[in-house]
Amino acid sequence: MHKLEPTDEQLQAVADLPANQPVVMVNLLKFSAESADGDGTGWDAYQRYSKEVIGLIKERGGDILWAGQAQGIALGTNEDGDWDYVAMVRYPDRAAFVDMVTSRDYATANHHRLNGLERHTIIASKETFSRLG
Repeated sequence: MHKLEPTDEQLQAVADLPANQPVVMVNLLKFSAESADGDGTGWDAYQRYSKEVIGLIKERGGDILWAGQAQGIALGTNEDGDWDYVAMVRYPDRAAFVDMVTSRDYATANHHRLNGLERHTIIASKETFSRLG
């Protein structure tokens, strides 16, 4: 099982992103068959998490750019991950992301994410080109 909480080194890597520039978090998600709390599937738990967190993202000037079901590996190997879902979330800057994930409100919602996921990888991306507004 992969660790579902960021390490200090990972939080430092986000803190080292350029200040005052947009950052896009590319989320790769693998759901558990059943939620760890026994309340439905992993997908159900993640939906509960998403409903609580979308407001926190928007309060900080962020937005979900794109989300969808992963359909399979188009290039690479299956060892690269058999992900179920991909979501791209844009924040106005690194501080907005860090502020959100370290907030008390996020901690309250995060148990749903932990209950629903087998694996979760977030790739912090510095925006170099975008056709999105």
